[in-house]
Amino acid sequence: MSLAIVHSRAKLGIQAPLVSVEVHLANGMPSMTLVGLPETAVRESKDRVRSALSNSQLDFPGLKRITINLAPADLPKEGGRFDLAIALGLLCASGQIDARVLADYECLGELALSGGLRPIQGVLPAALACREAGRSLLVPSDNAQEAALVRGLTVITADHLLDLVAHLRGETPLSAFSASTPATAEAYPDLSDVQGQAQAKRALQVAASGGHNLLLFGPPGTGKTLLASRLPGILPPLSEQQALEVAAIQSICGQGPLQHWPRRPFRAPHHGASAAALVGGGSQPRPGEVSQAHQGVLFLDELPEFDRKVLEMLREPLESGQIHIARAREQLTFPARFQLIAAMNPCPCGYQGDPSGRCTCTPEQISRYRSKLSGPLLDRIDLHLPMHNEPVRLRQQAPAKPDSATTAALVAAAQKCQLQRQGCLNAHLGLAGLREHCTLNETDANWLEQAIERLGLSHRASHRVLKVARTVADLAAVAQIARPHLAEALQYRQLDRQANQ
Repeated sequence: MSLAIVHSRAKLGIQAPLVSVEVHLANGMPSMTLVGLPETAVRESKDRVRSALSNSQLDFPGLKRITINLAPADLPKEGGRFDLAIALGLLCASGQIDARVLADYECLGELALSGGLRPIQGVLPAALACREAGRSLLVPSDNAQEAALVRGLTVITADHLLDLVAHLRGETPLSAFSASTPATAEAYPDLSDVQGQAQAKRALQVAASGGHNLLLFGPPGTGKTLLASRLPGILPPLSEQQALEVAAIQSICGQGPLQHWPRRPFRAPHHGASAAALVGGGSQPRPGEVSQAHQGVLFLDELPEFDRKVLEMLREPLESGQIHIARAREQLTFPARFQLIAAMNPCPCGYQGDPSGRCTCTPEQISRYRSKLSGPLLDRIDLHLPMHNEPVRLRQQAPAKPDSATTAALVAAAQKCQLQRQGCLNAHLGLAGLREHCTLNETDANWLEQAIERLGLSHRASHRVLKVARTVADLAAVAQIARPHLAEALQYRQLDRQANQ
């Protein structure tokens, strides 16, 4: 037949919309036209496909007028991912392959001039969409392990175009790829490495249990970075669905999800990061650090050193768990459900409140330094905890308690309680959830209202206090929030207290 349709997938954020590669051969002046909003790399596929077919001893219908349409026409197409589908479409349209065989397949892959198959980025989102469509997937061998992370999907792989052609003709059938178990990721650093800092460890446990954001402030060398790096190790393991979400983002970023499967991400961008690097963007929008930290931890060290405009862009993802990027041609939404752990010094020199008295900062300098962080941003950080230098012990010491395993068990129990009660972690409760699950008796409610008024907390900050108190009660396996839980939650708003003194 002179018309063939082959299924493929585009890359649009973390989505993989279906693209139908329509190939038509007609009589007339020999030519090859590619339409359907292709970008430069896609337009160049005409030459790659021509050479790949010729060098594979397959007939290229060069005496025909060839029209290739990538539908839908209004969807931007980029990269070399459509090379394989175009080549197979030409072979079907010229009668070298039965078009009915390809009806149950989707094809992804870039072609070398020799006919070899080269890997592409963003295979995992396409594999997920292919499974939902009920088709099998044809990909280069180098993409096989990644595509096979999707259970229930038949993945056919090859190193050369001729191997796939022989398979589709029924001459040399290829077996479905059998996935091997990915290598176990390296263990997280253990919490027992941190000596002392009992209050900070408790705050880290509370943050992990309820999914709360945490700000650590104190002099240099108190262990802020050390503590932050231990948070992923006390969080529960990712579910399969969460692991696939994380791996899909890593796939479109070209990071190789198999290297970290199924590990929670820990991202620590430098304070010189631009807005596009932190939240995503660019002429062809890509995920930023907030999306690459999805289902994991985003650690921002030296928080006031970040550009204030960049930090303000964190407000939306901190509230909604998503980031929306709008461009003239397209609008994309990336997931960004992360835990923010931030660290800062209490003043420009870093030693305010140090017993040695070496801080030389004036009140104006301290105020100017802290004013780099806006109130709305601080309101979205549930726990504010000061850290102090503790006596140095150089002698060999036993591992500190608690360790990550013990803390992780407590965190898992608290999160299980929250998910059974309300279907989400406490940090993600809405107003209706607050009214239903964070109730107080009249005496405690009056006491909390007075404390909020003394501290000058906003409505948002007061809601955060209630959520943290709910988490503290869950860690104690108590159904009703009591005053001790509220008092501990208020202790984690010490930056607010200092600002209002």
